Amino acid sequence: MSTQEELFIETKHRGFYDITSQVKGRVAARRMDVGLLTLFIPHTSASLIIQENADPAVLHDLENFFARLVPDGSPSYQHQSEGPDDMPAHIRSALTQTSLSVPISSGRLCLGTWQGIYVYEHRTAPHQRRLILNFSSN
Repeated sequence: MSTQEELFIETKHRGFYDITSQVKGRVAARRMDVGLLTLFIPHTSASLIIQENADPAVLHDLENFFARLVPDGSPSYQHQSEGPDDMPAHIRSALTQTSLSVPISSGRLCLGTWQGIYVYEHRTAPHQRRLILNFSSN
């Protein structure tokens, strides 16, 4: 059996938004013992990642890495219709993930001790991001 619901996340700027507690709350409300949660973000300038949630320096270092790898405003980008962060947002999204699958066991997400689920906003302006949560069980 499979069910779906949506989750909306308000972003303020480029960066990582920890949605772990919100997702865990949705899983708990389902009262599924065993299953699979698939998260999907239907956007081309934001993505999903599972990353360490203990030391904020990890997220800082990841953002610095992406800033060096995919700088804003490069003259080599043809697509800049929405500003200097437009094409870099698409590249960052292509290098990360638009969907994640996380097993559910004993009614809980099977995340590691230091893992959290994040929306990674690639644009510098605020956005409302929609996520689709698909719950599958036997």
